[in-house]
Amino acid sequence: MEAYKKWVRRNKDYIHSLESLANGLTWFLPERFSASEIGPEAVTAILGIITAINEHIIETTPTQGPAGSGEPYSFPYPLCISALKDLETLIEVVAEQYYGDKKWNFIAVTEAAKVVVRLALFRNSGYKMLLHGGETPNIEKQVNHSGFQNSVGDLPNPGGHNGPGYLQNYGRHPRTLEGRAISALNRFGENARMAYQPVWFRRVQHQHAIMEPSMVERRTLSTILSEKGIPGVLFVMGELLFITRPLIYVLFIRNYGIRSWTPWFLSLVIDILGVGILTQVTNSWRGGKEQHFHLSTSEKDEIKRRRLLWALYLMRDPFFSKYTRQKLERTEKILEPVPIIGLLTEKVVELLVGAQTRYTYMSGS
Repeated sequence: MEAYKKWVRRNKDYIHSLESLANGLTWFLPERFSASEIGPEAVTAILGIITAINEHIIETTPTQGPAGSGEPYSFPYPLCISALKDLETLIEVVAEQYYGDKKWNFIAVTEAAKVVVRLALFRNSGYKMLLHGGETPNIEKQVNHSGFQNSVGDLPNPGGHNGPGYLQNYGRHPRTLEGRAISALNRFGENARMAYQPVWFRRVQHQHAIMEPSMVERRTLSTILSEKGIPGVLFVMGELLFITRPLIYVLFIRNYGIRSWTPWFLSLVIDILGVGILTQVTNSWRGGKEQHFHLSTSEKDEIKRRRLLWALYLMRDPFFSKYTRQKLERTEKILEPVPIIGLLTEKVVELLVGAQTRYTYMSGS
């Protein structure tokens, strides 16, 4: 195993390229989005887990946790979250084939597992904002323009990557399930692709930004609440809404059905409320001359990413069945006579309709 770890660390660029190619080719596997797609999804899940393990090896050292954390590596939360996300579509497909509508019980268990891991990560990280659902560690600190260290797990600008070039890098094909779906279908434009930056690419950026590790005292919930007061309570509430929203959504689908507007509207309200709370406490609350919460560029990008994920509501039933699908089919008919473009449009619509049938591709969790 140690030999494999050394090989991965020495050949990380080659491995990244090979993994991106392999994950892209899975979209062209036979019987993708068919009734018997367990095989293709199993291949996709295995590739995803291998990718997550390789990135875990690359970003850690034998004696420490994530590069630059300055703390012993205890539990690989990002790896666990990535593995669950890679397995959830396979679980959904298998459960649907063998249990039909009871698949929502299995999906709910998967979402509950992710909630538990994310809550543990949220607590273990000192109640810092979760970046990309916890797949990117929020472990670094930076000094703001006033000379004070930021108060909520800030991440530095990784070597200038948050400029225009940083936005371009967000356009690369991502590794996560919903990321692969949106990126491969290429329907939500450059901003949507920015929301699904590859997990391995984000982590490599953070590694390049690290100058020297430092020990950071872990904040407790009581410390945050005593120091920040009401804004601290609201900040924690906003993160808890973000973490628990997917589980609440699935539980309501399980009770009301996928065609009901109740889960759709409830999930949207929770999303808007969670982001609204975080925006309010980080922009408006002030104590004396200092702002209560100072967000790093990466944390601000995370809030933007969460807003961009709202586009997925266009792809979720019942909105998709009633509105979006009709628009897609109308566009396909208009462009059908156009050479090449018509063929590409037909393929894109086919992939969109197929991906939409999977909760886990459009869950944004």
